[in-house]
Amino acid sequence: MTAVLWLRRDLRLHDLPALLAAHEGGQVLPVFVVDPALLATAGPVRRAHLVAALEDLRESTDRALVVRTGRPEEEVPRLVRESGAGSVHVSRETTPYGRRRDARVAAALGDVPLVATGTPYAVGPGVVRKADGDPYRVFTPFSRAWRDHGSPPPAPPPARLRWRRGVATEELPGADGPPTHAVGEAAARERWAEFLDTDLARYDTARDRPDLDATSQMSVHLKYGTIHPRTMLADVAAHPAGRTEAARRYVTELCWREFYADVLWHHPASAWSDLNDGLRSMAYEDPAGTPAAHVRAWEEGRTGYPFVDAAMRQLRETGWMHNRARMVVASFLVKDLHVWWPHGARHFLAHLADGDLASNNHGWQWVAGTGTDAAPYFRVFNPVSQGERFDPAGDYVRRHVPELAHVPGAAVHQPWRVPDGLAHGYPERIVDHAAERAEALRRYESARAA
Repeated sequence: MTAVLWLRRDLRLHDLPALLAAHEGGQVLPVFVVDPALLATAGPVRRAHLVAALEDLRESTDRALVVRTGRPEEEVPRLVRESGAGSVHVSRETTPYGRRRDARVAAALGDVPLVATGTPYAVGPGVVRKADGDPYRVFTPFSRAWRDHGSPPPAPPPARLRWRRGVATEELPGADGPPTHAVGEAAARERWAEFLDTDLARYDTARDRPDLDATSQMSVHLKYGTIHPRTMLADVAAHPAGRTEAARRYVTELCWREFYADVLWHHPASAWSDLNDGLRSMAYEDPAGTPAAHVRAWEEGRTGYPFVDAAMRQLRETGWMHNRARMVVASFLVKDLHVWWPHGARHFLAHLADGDLASNNHGWQWVAGTGTDAAPYFRVFNPVSQGERFDPAGDYVRRHVPELAHVPGAAVHQPWRVPDGLAHGYPERIVDHAAERAEALRRYESARAA
């Protein structure tokens, strides 16, 4: 008997419970459906990384992977008919669109079961709850409960795996260029091993420094499921540095990803609207209106604030941005330019190789003060002091803003104070941060009062 393994956010063969479940039925037909509804929202960077991950997976399956383009509720049943499969196996989807899509596919399959085994998370969204059964809305208590719950060990590889062959496949979708990160299961494991051996031990002290290559950048691999977080947790626990504060800090960052997925599971509307409606009367600017030129300057990395601009250019150049920088540029859009967070979230998803709906959009809400943080209205990141603190020698800025390569040291964060700081085409500041901070707080207080 043949079982279809429908792959989505799990483009790997190791630690994949759905593959084990499919393997129990006999031959396995690995399938990826290029969903036009999802492909339309993927910018060139994400498309390039997806194609590269699929190319790697096709080789890993000895070219047994079947690719089809179309609506999943049409293509998956068609593949079942063509292969004579008795079941379809997936990792349980947790996003709002994924859950709706899988319900449509299950209905279209009729008597052929759609079997969901495992999720893209160490602990499936919806599992960790308070003692009274309610979901968590604040990270710290969730993280304690998540750690107490624990996760199962990595799933073992299947024995004597047999691929189903003879089913027609399409070519992979085209990409506008090569990926900016090496992707695929082997690349994920190589990068992960390198991080464990070279940077885990200093993660707690160096993780906030975008001028240093001190983060794992595993978010790209988690995005496409070329590695499972359960594998990563097991590797951290087994590592000699696994009991250090650095390792605990890294596990906390993995927990943030799990927390945001859990929030989205319980509150699917929070994907594109405020989770916390206490600021529903907040006054925002129309990004297509008066501040349009300022929004374009933010997108292009030409705000006149070097730390912000370096981050936005890093995003365009590499498809990735350091997490500290993500918070600073998000704060600048929402609280210096007074633009509602979904505009920035869409821009990030269009350009990030690791663009993940739950983490990205709830991270934006955390900065905007409309998400899971209990009292964030007064938090306005200062783009100058953030740069001076986390890029103390100015190396991060000079790496991405060549117009400021001549400005030495930390002075690069305030080039307007240097006699020739703006001599090579770097722009003047588009807004006065102190004034816009005061305006942001005024709007927040007004919204809270309302």
